[in-house]
Amino acid sequence: MNPIRKFFETQRRHFEPDGRLARLEPFFEAMEKVFFGSADVTRQAPHPRDSLTVQRYMMMVIVMLLPCLFFGMYNVGLQAFKAAGLPLEFGPMFWLGFKTVMPLVIISYLFGFGWEIVFSTIRGHQISEGVFVTCMLFPLILPPTTPWWQAALGISFGVVIGKEVFGGTGRNFLNPALTGRAFLFFAYPAAMSGDAVWTVAAGNGQPAVDAVTAATPLVVAASAPADGTVVSALGSAGYDWSTLFFGFYPDSIGASSTFLCIIGAAVLILIGVASYRIILGDILGILAMGYLLNLLAGPDSMPYLSMNPFHHLLMGGAAFGIAYMTTDPVSAPNTNGARWLYGFLIGVLTVLIRVFNPAFFEGIMLAILFMNVFAPLLDHIVVRTRVRRRIPNV
Repeated sequence: MNPIRKFFETQRRHFEPDGRLARLEPFFEAMEKVFFGSADVTRQAPHPRDSLTVQRYMMMVIVMLLPCLFFGMYNVGLQAFKAAGLPLEFGPMFWLGFKTVMPLVIISYLFGFGWEIVFSTIRGHQISEGVFVTCMLFPLILPPTTPWWQAALGISFGVVIGKEVFGGTGRNFLNPALTGRAFLFFAYPAAMSGDAVWTVAAGNGQPAVDAVTAATPLVVAASAPADGTVVSALGSAGYDWSTLFFGFYPDSIGASSTFLCIIGAAVLILIGVASYRIILGDILGILAMGYLLNLLAGPDSMPYLSMNPFHHLLMGGAAFGIAYMTTDPVSAPNTNGARWLYGFLIGVLTVLIRVFNPAFFEGIMLAILFMNVFAPLLDHIVVRTRVRRRIPNV
């Protein structure tokens, strides 16, 4: 017998209802699911035969997030070495990124999983696999200079207030990872926004939690001079199309690479995890609102109104939010028609927040949370519309 399987089989008796560790049974079950499928089976018809269980659903999302995590480690080191004027050697750069990012990931899992265990033990139900995805998403949307205590506070707020107070996974209407990120943004704006928070310091004995100034593409676009264009301002800052597409610029840890997000979204769509309707709706909403602002822009308008709409897809966390956040199966609508509208409105709001809110350069986070609130209403409207179209029984 597999030694890991043997360990769980021999220890299971301690976590059964009459065992001495019965209250920790949700924790034991969650650890077993990390290595094996659920031991529970249906004993009466119907018997589900679909291979896409909740556990596999969440694990596939985590697998597709790993490239973003590893790229984020490399990019954190790359931006730090470029800012410090050090030789760009892969090994030292990745090591600096690893030392900066991994503590945030570990803290996210420790506190997020800890709160999940507490609530599962109190309520007497199993730990949901959703917490694994939440705890992976959360550090990827943080600045690399986030203090550890803020990361712990943010994931705690996201899991407890964004999910557990509503009854846990499946009953929350807000994305927990984004809820925690939004809390940190409004509670500690100096640590979550601005030029200096996106690049760690490297060399000269400076600790990695110190930040150096390096304007992100969204900051450059929003502050483009009135006598120029956003494209020229981005070019002057070194942000050409390829740099933006592949994500080699200062940003949150794992959300900068549009290239990796496209691959992740494509795979998740092909295996049936993500909804292509939401993703296409997001893209159409961003492009439609971007082109509309282009039409409304005049000679005296700010350059941001005339920016190529495709830049909105390449800059910041738009691609990451589209691929991994808007497609959350719990906080997104369940009907196909509502999914199209949901995605489209998220795209529209993303552009509007970016262009007209100078205090908040990134718009995808607030756009998703805002539409999370209205997702049940969109489903209700679609269902009611379909019912009215049915031929009444005579």
